[in-house]
Amino acid sequence: MDPLSDEALAIVVPIVVYWLYSGLYMALGHSISMDKYRLHSKEEEDAKNLVSKRDVVTGVLLQQLVQAAVAAATFTVRPRTLHMAFQAMLSLIPSRVFLHCMEQLAGERRTTTATTASPSSWLAVAARFAVGMVVLDGWQYAWHRWMHTNRFLYRRVHSWHHRLVAPYAFGAQYNHPAEGLLLDTVGGAVAFLASGMSPRASVAFFSLCTAKGVDDHCGLWLPAASPLQRVFRNNAAYHDVHHQRHGGRYNFSQPFFVTWDKVFGTHMPYVVEERPGGGLQVRPVDMSPSSATAAAGAGGK
Repeated sequence: MDPLSDEALAIVVPIVVYWLYSGLYMALGHSISMDKYRLHSKEEEDAKNLVSKRDVVTGVLLQQLVQAAVAAATFTVRPRTLHMAFQAMLSLIPSRVFLHCMEQLAGERRTTTATTASPSSWLAVAARFAVGMVVLDGWQYAWHRWMHTNRFLYRRVHSWHHRLVAPYAFGAQYNHPAEGLLLDTVGGAVAFLASGMSPRASVAFFSLCTAKGVDDHCGLWLPAASPLQRVFRNNAAYHDVHHQRHGGRYNFSQPFFVTWDKVFGTHMPYVVEERPGGGLQVRPVDMSPSSATAAAGAGGK
């Protein structure tokens, strides 16, 4: 594989984005002037988190190694028959109908080779991005929720990620290797194949997914400064609810939308308020007595 090919960039760039973007947030988090925007104090991070930062770095690097290997295999092997079969299977899904309509509107039934992309080609790329986002969200919601519902999977696999009770930026991809492979790596491959996006488009798509995951775990509430926190309702505060002790049965959706939580009744609203002693905190807004009972049952599972 050419080290400067679109395929190689799609493997390497998201990893670079992960460490640069999380490094930026970690640098901001060490500034005293940013303490007023922290969702957890530094003392909470040290006291509540059940894993060392060294182990987190090791775990993330392992996941990224597996991720790179699977991505390379997907780009290299990706037989045309598999791709065509995958597309045929997905042709019955509404998202594929949407993509087909957008492609027809854009006249994008061919590979664009012009050096200057036309507005119609950008429309087709946007449509493929939308399909990839919807597919990845659905995939991750289903597996994420099951890993909380199934006690064995939670205790042996998903509990790794919940060792970070007070999340921070470079812990976004700290998972059990099996979870990282299934949710992030395979989920990304499924979204890539389902959307039919090109390797070049996937560089931007996977970089966006990576940045979004980092932002959701950054531990800072900066909607005025972060476009991702401002645009998406699924953001750092929304995901912080899920990491709280009594939030384990709510706010499973990731990485982009809150749709599946609302559809399946696992959406927990919240307010961001000032924390006694300085900074901010996310407080879930309980909707009913029954939800409080369910949440309490999820704690420590």
